[in-house]
Amino acid sequence: MFVRLAEQHRQFVKDLVLNLKALAIVLENQGYLASCYTCGDQLNSASFMVSLGNDHLIRFLVSDYGITWTEMRDDRELMKLEGAEAINQLQELANLVKYRIQPVEYKVAYRSA
Repeated sequence: MFVRLAEQHRQFVKDLVLNLKALAIVLENQGYLASCYTCGDQLNSASFMVSLGNDHLIRFLVSDYGITWTEMRDDRELMKLEGAEAINQLQELANLVKYRIQPVEYKVAYRSA
């Protein structure tokens, strides 16, 4: 049973990394500064970052060891989430793509949600 769960977790991380890479590309195409870096071609970890302007930065890290969402403004950490809460916050960011919210509008829409 544990071997099966470990394999499912590895597949989950791989799927998440692939989605982060795609999200970075789409966000860049919509005018955001975004990047997603992975080490090697195993897709077992990634560092995703996006700038929302005005020194507002989101960093999302995923690996076999965990998942972390960190939001910073002016080099100060505003919020740090892990696990499912981090993924929920990532969905909010993905809504930028879905609803085509412009970078300058995101600050207002994000805070009112």
